[in-house]
Amino acid sequence: MSKYYSINKFSKILGVSAQTLRNGNKKGKLHPHHTSSNGYRYYSHEQLNQVMNVKPNLDRKELMKRISQNKVDKVVVFYKDRLLRFGFELVEYIASLYDCNIEIIDHTEKTEQQELVEDLVQIITVFSCKLQGKRANKARKLVKELIDDGGEEDDKNNSSHADPK
Repeated sequence: MSKYYSINKFSKILGVSAQTLRNGNKKGKLHPHHTSSNGYRYYSHEQLNQVMNVKPNLDRKELMKRISQNKVDKVVVFYKDRLLRFGFELVEYIASLYDCNIEIIDHTEKTEQQELVEDLVQIITVFSCKLQGKRANKARKLVKELIDDGGEEDDKNNSSHADPK
C-alpha cells in the first residue's frame, strides 16, 4: 500500500513552500499523485523516491553517485543555483547519460549583469564563511590553551602555598 503526503507535508520534506509545489503543478512540472474531491493535493511515497529535491546542504557527490547507479529518475531543482553555482550544464549532461532528467521549476530570466553580481556575492560569501570558520577555530584553540594554562597555574599556585611540614 502506498503512502500519500499532503501538500504541506510533502513541501516540508522537500524543504520548499507549498506554494512552490502549486506553482510547479500549474507549470506542468510536478503534478500531485491525485487530488481529492475537495481539491487537496496528495503526493505519493514513490514520487518522493523518484523526485530528488536538491537542497543547499545536499552532498553533490552522493547525488552523482545515486544518478550513476540509476537510483534517481528526476532531480527537481527549484532554482538553477540550488544544484550548484558553476558547471550546471556539465552535471545536466552527465545526468542525461544515465537517463536522469534535471528539471528547473523557476526559470526567471536574469541579465548577464545580474548573474555576474550573484556569482560574485556567492564567491565572497563562501570565502567569508571559510574565514569566519578559521577565526572561530583559532579562538577556540586560544580559549582551550587559556583554560589549560589556567589549570596548570592553579596547580603551581596551590603547590607553592602548601604547608612545608
